Amino acid sequence: MASNRFRSSWVVVFALGVATALAGAQATTPSRFVGTITAMTGDTLSVKPDNGDVQQVQVPATAVLKRVEPGQKDLSGATAIQLSDLEPGDRVLVRIDSSAAGDVPQAAQIVTIKQADVAKRQQQEREDWARSGVGGLVKSVGSGVVVLTSGAGPTLKVIQVHVSKATVLKRYAPASVRFDLAQPAPIDAIQVGDQLRARGTKNTDGTELDAVEIISGSFRNISGTIASMDATNSAFTLKDLLTKKLVTVRITPDAQMHALPEMMARMLAARLKGTSPGGGTAVAAGASAPGGQARSWAGNAGQPGAAGYGSGNGQGRGGDMQAMLSRTPAIHFSDLKKGDAVMLVATSGASDLTAITLLTGVEPLLEAPEASRSLLANWSMGSGGGAEAESQ
Repeated sequence: MASNRFRSSWVVVFALGVATALAGAQATTPSRFVGTITAMTGDTLSVKPDNGDVQQVQVPATAVLKRVEPGQKDLSGATAIQLSDLEPGDRVLVRIDSSAAGDVPQAAQIVTIKQADVAKRQQQEREDWARSGVGGLVKSVGSGVVVLTSGAGPTLKVIQVHVSKATVLKRYAPASVRFDLAQPAPIDAIQVGDQLRARGTKNTDGTELDAVEIISGSFRNISGTIASMDATNSAFTLKDLLTKKLVTVRITPDAQMHALPEMMARMLAARLKGTSPGGGTAVAAGASAPGGQARSWAGNAGQPGAAGYGSGNGQGRGGDMQAMLSRTPAIHFSDLKKGDAVMLVATSGASDLTAITLLTGVEPLLEAPEASRSLLANWSMGSGGGAEAESQ
C-alpha cells in the first residue's frame, strides 16, 4: 500500500504499480527514482520508472545492492545481494552517483523488492481478504459502525462493520478500482450507496466484523441494452434500463469483462427472485481461462471449472460470489455487439462513463435489476497488497 510521504532524507518507498505515490518524489529528487527492471545487459540495467521513460543505469562494482522483503519499514533487515541476483520484473529504488562521469548514469545504491516476493506477499493478502473479508453496499454510516447489505431477496444479509481508531481506512481514487492507488480517507468519506470491502475478525455467522482495514468507493451500477458501437474509441452507447436515457461507456484495458453462461444466468435470476427450488445449486460455469486484463477483486480471475452457487448467502464456491463470476469466460470489446444486454459497474458520471466491470448474457437477470446489483457490487472492487519499505 502506497505511502504519500517522502522525506527529505533518503527514503525507500515501494508499492506495486503505485505511480501517483512516487511521482512527486521523482520530480523533486531526480538523483533517485523508483521503477521496474525491464532488461539487463552486462552491468547495465534498463529501468522503467513509475513516472517517466525507461532509463539506463550502469551498476559498478562499488554500488551497494540491498534486498528488502515486502512490508519492511526500513533497511535494518535488508540483505546484501549481487548484481546477478537482480532480474527483469524486480522493483528497484535506484540512487544515482552524482560524482560519476560518463554518458550513462551510475548507481551508487540499489534497493530491490524481488518480483517473486511481491507476488507471494500479494497472494497472502488476497487470501486474507477472501478468508476474513466482507463486502457489500453501504446502508448507513454511524459513529464507529458502517452497515452493509450483501446479496438480495432471499440471499440478503446485513453486516455491521465496526471501525476503531486502529482501523486503516482507504478510498479508491476517482475513476479507479486499483487497490494500490487508494488513498487514506476518514470514515466521513464513506457515503450511503458506496461499495465497501472490509477485513478483520468476523463473528460466527458473518453478520459483524471488527475491521482491521476498509476500502470504499462510489460507483454507478447500470443495466441496459447496447444501442450503438464505437470501435474507434472502444466505446458504446447504452440505454439505461432505469433512466431510459443513453449513456456513453468507454472500455479500457483494465475493465473486467465476462460473459455469463445462460444456465448460470437463469439459476442466479431464480435465486435472486426467490423462485429457485431447494437450496444451493451447483452451476457449471463452462469458463475458459481468463485473458487480457480481466481480474476479480482479488486480482486473480481464476481457472476454468464449476462455480457453485451456495444457499443462504448468495455466495459462490468457497463463499465468494466474485470468485464464481470471475470463473466465467472473459471477453473483450470486440465480442460486444449492438443489442447485447449488459450489466456494468462504472465510474460515477452523468453521461460519459468508464466501465469497471461488465457482464453480458444477463437477460434473465434484468427481470430483477435491483436485486442483481449485488452481483457486481463486490466483484468490481479491486483489492490485494502492495508493499512498502522506508528508510531514514
